[in-house]
Amino acid sequence: MSDPKLVAALAARLHEAEASRNVIEPVRGEIAMDDIATAYAVQQANVDLRVESGERIVGRKIGLTSLAVQKQLGVDQPDFGALFASMAYGDAQAIPLSQLIQPKVEAEIALVLEHDLTFEKHTFVDILRASAYALAAIEVVDSRIQNWDIRFVDTVADNASSARFVVGSRPVPLSQIDLTACAME
Repeated sequence: MSDPKLVAALAARLHEAEASRNVIEPVRGEIAMDDIATAYAVQQANVDLRVESGERIVGRKIGLTSLAVQKQLGVDQPDFGALFASMAYGDAQAIPLSQLIQPKVEAEIALVLEHDLTFEKHTFVDILRASAYALAAIEVVDSRIQNWDIRFVDTVADNASSARFVVGSRPVPLSQIDLTACAME
């Protein structure tokens, strides 16, 4: 069970870091490296705050999917976070870098769902059935943790280091794309 006072304090520090565009020390000094539940509780506290402030969740992101990045961070699983309408940018729309702290970009494939995913755990086929189409996308990650000195609990607590995303304007049906072999230029 997560300590509610610790969750609230860490969520407030991360929220203030994002709002002020100032980095903070890693949270792993206060969350045990294997305490994933507390890290996700911190993330959820800030997601709830954003929703209560009128922001709208428009999707979810999965991070740390690359085995190389997992090894780099000493983890053995992906993380996930929430995407908000305020983070979304369209094709060729400028992203004001002054709103970010230490951004990095990653090429991605966005799956746009036609149907909700309602199970606790989903199969690959469940996801394919629920997806309407894919879009080329660019994720702009931005850690509120100083010098990107992150481990799993740091990035989880920090909403999977999410900041902004750009989606392309050409939907591609999944039947017309090989998700494992496609490349991005």
